[in-house]
Order: sequence, then C-alpha cells, then structure tokens
Amino acid sequence: MATLDYSDRIIVVTGAGRGIGRAHALLLAARGAAVVVGDLGANIDGSGVDGDDPATQVVGEITAAGGKAVACTADVSTEDGARALVEAAISTFGGLTGVVNNAGIVRTAPFSEVPDEEYQRHLDVHYFGALRVCRAAWPHLLQAESPRIVNTISQAMLGNPGMAHYGGSKGAVFGLTRNLALEGMARGIAVNAIAPGAGTRMAEAAADTLSPEVMEYMRTALLPEHVAPVVAYLLHPSCTVTGEVFNVAGGIVNRLALVNTVGIHDPELTVESVAERFDQIMAITPDAVPQVVAPAQLPVS
Repeated sequence: MATLDYSDRIIVVTGAGRGIGRAHALLLAARGAAVVVGDLGANIDGSGVDGDDPATQVVGEITAAGGKAVACTADVSTEDGARALVEAAISTFGGLTGVVNNAGIVRTAPFSEVPDEEYQRHLDVHYFGALRVCRAAWPHLLQAESPRIVNTISQAMLGNPGMAHYGGSKGAVFGLTRNLALEGMARGIAVNAIAPGAGTRMAEAAADTLSPEVMEYMRTALLPEHVAPVVAYLLHPSCTVTGEVFNVAGGIVNRLALVNTVGIHDPELTVESVAERFDQIMAITPDAVPQVVAPAQLPVS
C-alpha cells in the first residue's frame, strides 16, 4: 500500500504536550501535517498548571526534525480557549482540516465522595472542551477538503471503579461524537472517536483502581505510539467511516459497536412475560443489529 501523505493537512491536537496527544502530534508532523500543539500544562486532575510548557517542548521536537508546528497554551474548557486553538491554525498555517480532541483530566474517588464541582470540572474539560473546539472549528471545516474530527472517549464510560465522574463525562463525548457525525455527514465532515489504553500520566493517576499487574503491563506494553496510527488514519481523506468508536491499545485495534438484540415483541406484554422471556431479550444472536450513523461511510473525496 502507498504511504499515506498528510502534507496538505492542518490539524489541531489538544492535550498534545504529553502522552497520547504528544504521540499524535509527532506522528502527524512526521507525515507532513502542520500541527497546532495544544496543551495548557495542567495538573492531571485539572486543579492547576504544573508550571512547565510541554506544548512548546513538543513543537521543539517537531521543528528540530524538520516538521511544522505551533504551540498554543489555551484552555479548551473555555470558549476563548477553544477559539484560540482554532485561530492558531488559521493564522499560522492558513486553514484547518482536522481536530483531535485529546485533552483530559482524571481523578479517582468513590461515587459517594465526589462533589458536584468534580463532575463539572470533568465535563468542562472532556465534554465541553471537545464541544467548544468542534464548534470553533466547524465553520472552517465546512470550507476544508475532507475535514475530519477525532474525539477521545474511554472504556470507563462502560464502567470502572471510582470513575463515575470521569466515565460519565466520556460517555457524553460519545453521544457528541455520534450526533456530530450525523450533523456533518451531508457536508463531508467525518467524526469518529477512539477509546485508547496506554501507560501515561492519566493511567498512573488511576492506578489505585487497577491491579499492580495491569499497571505494569500498561507501562511496558501499552505505549502512546501504539494509539497514534489509528488517529492518523481516521484523519486521512481516504478514511470515510463516520460515527464510529475504536478501542486502541498495545497494537490491538477493534471496533466498539452498539447492537440492538432481536428481543421480543408482545403487544400483551406483562411483568410476568418479561420475566419469562428475559433471556431472549438479553441474547446477542447473529441477528443482532449494529447501530450506525447511516450511511456508515462518507463518499470518497
């Protein structure tokens, strides 16, 4: 297969100063894309700023290798910050063809101990951050050739100890992804998401919810560099799927699919008939129907 080229692509990557976001930025730039490296330099729980400038450090790596990049330390959780990230692409590189919403925070705690403020902080970064960046980018993507958006969700949205606030906010991003895919379809904007796994600062912050064996495996075998190729492909014009989610970790890539089971149909439904036929309702058979944003693929540009 021919090498996929990104020399005409201009991509905003949020949370790109470290970990998975940094791997996205480095790979895209190495393939020829112009990259806005967005990173506030925040603490992992979003409580403040570390005091360093990881975005500028990554830009230094990219430019030293001959690539094109600019740093932006704007806060994705604010309207002004989201606009600043998009404006950095327009003013520096003259356009925008794609967005990777990767910025995130995490803190683990039992459900009974998490105050409303913690839920709001996670929503502000994960959900509203992705929403606001997409909203700022949307008018420019409508003018772009083969525009693409990749959001970042998490398997935690399906349940993980001590992560009701984190998983709930990632579930909101999943809903946003599906709806934006439908909104963007007629205009050629593909919107997909990944649920990544890698040994990063955020994984370390969740270490008390995982076994020592799992954490060691993540540190040694699940690298950020394993995630970036999937995101890069989803940003390429040749990739025409939309409204999909892909689990990505350690070289494993699979599609996360929602299905409707065949279930039952009984106009005389009673509590007892539900109880008697509950196994049939639950059964995932070959006739189960995947839920897609139809049509499942955009036209090839």
